[in-house]
Amino acid sequence: MTRKILYTLTLAIVCIAAATDIYAQRRELTPDQKLRMAQALIQSYYVEDVDGQQLTDEAIKAMLKTLDPHSSYTDADETKELTQPLEGKFSGIGIQFNAATDTVYVIQTVSGGPSEKVGIRPGDRIIAADDSIIAGRKLPNSAILKILRGEKGSKVRLKVKRAGVPELIEFVVTRDDIPIHSVDAAYMANDSTGYIRVSRFAEDTANEVAEAVEKLRKNGMRNLIIDLQDNGGGYLGAAVELASEFLSKGDPVVYTKGLHSAPAYFNLEKDGKYRDMRVVVMVNQYSASASEILSGALQDNDRGLIVGRRTFGKGLVQRPFPFPDGSMIRLTTARYYTPSGRSIQKHYEKGQGEEYMLDMLNRYKSGELWSANSIHQVDSLRYETLHNHRPVYGGGGIMPDVFVPVDTMFFSPYYRDLNAKGVINQFCLNYVDANREKLIKEYPTEDTFIEHFEITPELEQQLIAAGTKEKVEFNEEQWLRSRDYVLAVIKGLLSRDLYEDGSALRAINPLIPDYREALELINDTERYNKLLRAGSAINPAK
Repeated sequence: MTRKILYTLTLAIVCIAAATDIYAQRRELTPDQKLRMAQALIQSYYVEDVDGQQLTDEAIKAMLKTLDPHSSYTDADETKELTQPLEGKFSGIGIQFNAATDTVYVIQTVSGGPSEKVGIRPGDRIIAADDSIIAGRKLPNSAILKILRGEKGSKVRLKVKRAGVPELIEFVVTRDDIPIHSVDAAYMANDSTGYIRVSRFAEDTANEVAEAVEKLRKNGMRNLIIDLQDNGGGYLGAAVELASEFLSKGDPVVYTKGLHSAPAYFNLEKDGKYRDMRVVVMVNQYSASASEILSGALQDNDRGLIVGRRTFGKGLVQRPFPFPDGSMIRLTTARYYTPSGRSIQKHYEKGQGEEYMLDMLNRYKSGELWSANSIHQVDSLRYETLHNHRPVYGGGGIMPDVFVPVDTMFFSPYYRDLNAKGVINQFCLNYVDANREKLIKEYPTEDTFIEHFEITPELEQQLIAAGTKEKVEFNEEQWLRSRDYVLAVIKGLLSRDLYEDGSALRAINPLIPDYREALELINDTERYNKLLRAGSAINPAK
C-alpha cells in the first residue's frame, strides 16, 4: 500500500512539473496557427479515423455561424445547386431553403413550381420527406437536396410545420422541371394600368421587364403595378438596372458601406425610359434584398408608392469567395443603404441565427401582419425622401406607404388540405386533359377564358368528390368560406394549363386585398399625388 501511494504521489509531481514547464514556455499563437494545430491534433490522435475535408468544412461553417445570419459556406455540389436558379434550369420540388438552424426553413417557393402549386409557403419548416426525418439531423444542404429531389413526375410526401397551425401539414408534391423566369405575369389590369409580377432578380430580369412593359404600352398602359410580393431577391445589378429605367439622371439607387470595403454608390448616368408612368409597388413580409433595394429607391426618390406590409429586412451584402475545388464562402462584407440613408437590414445578434429565423413568427404573434398600429417606428431612425421630404423609417425592411393587412378570410383547413394533398392541382390537370380541344375552341384566347369561363355546380361537386377520394373530409362551413377563392384558383390553374403560366394570377388577383388596393390607388390621381407629397398612410407610434 505504501509503495502504491508513493508511486501515485511521484506521478502527480511529474505531471505538475511537466505542466509547469509548458506554462513557463507558453507563447501566444495566431488564430490560424491555433486552427492548424487543432486540426493536426485531431487527425493525429483522435480515437477514430477522421475525414479531413468534412472537419474543415464544419470548422468553416462554425466560424461563419458566429457572425451574421447570411454569411455561409457551401461545398461544390451545394454551390452549383444554389446558383442554378439565377443562371439556368434545374429540376426538383421548387423551393429555396435555409438549413442553418437545423431545420429546412422555406425561404421562397419558385413561382409556378411544384411546391407553390400545393400550397407550401415561405416560412414553412419541412420536418420529414417520405420516410426520411430531416429536422434535427444537422444534414448538409447536399444531403437535403438528395432527399427532396428525384425524377420528374415522382412524388414526395412532405410533413411541414407552419406558424399558427398546431399540427403538422402533409403535402404531396410531384417533382417537375422548375421554371426559371423573372417575370411570372404581365397583363392589363384595366384600360390604362398594367401589372407585372417579378419573382426574382436574375441575370435577365431587366430585359424581361422591358419586354413586358413594351408589350403593355402597345395595349395602352400608362400606369404600372410592380408586384414584388414573396420575391426573395437575387442579383444587386438586376435591381439597380431595373430601378434605373424609372428614375432620372443623377438619381441615387442604393449605396453599400462596410468596414473593409470603400463605400460604393450606384447613381444613374442617364434618364430612364419609364419616367412618365405612375408606379405602385406591391410588397410583403417575404420581399427581400434586391426587392427592398428597388422599393427603397423608388420610395426615397419620390418616384412611386409602396403598398402591402413591411418587407423582410435583408440588407447585408454577401460577396462570393470561390475556392478552387468549387466550394464557396458567401461572406457579408457591407450593408445596403437606401438613397435617404436608411439601413435595410433588420436587427440581429451575432451567432443567434435561430432567433433571427423566428422573426416572422414574432411578427405573427405581435399582430404586425394584421394591424398598422402594431408597427412601432423609432424616431431616431426617421429619414426623409429626397424630393418631397416625406418621413420614412429605417431599422429593418421597407415600410409601405399604404399598409394592407394579411388576408386570411378565404383560408380554411378544408381548402388547405385540398391543396396540400394535390387535389386541386390534379383536378385541374385532369379536366384540361379531358377537355382541352373543346376549351380552346370555345375560348380561343386567354382573355376570353378569363372573362367568360364559369365553373359550374357540377364541377364543384366533382372537386369535392375528388377530395373525399383522397380522404379530405368535406366540411360545408369551411367550403363556403373558401369557395370563392378556390373557384378563382381553379379558373387560374385551368387558364395557366391552357395558355401560359402568368394567366393564373389574372383570375386570382381580383380577390387579393393588396392587389385591389394597388389598383385603386394608382387610378386615384388625387390620392396618389397626395400620398406622394405628404407621406405614409401609416401613422408611426409616438
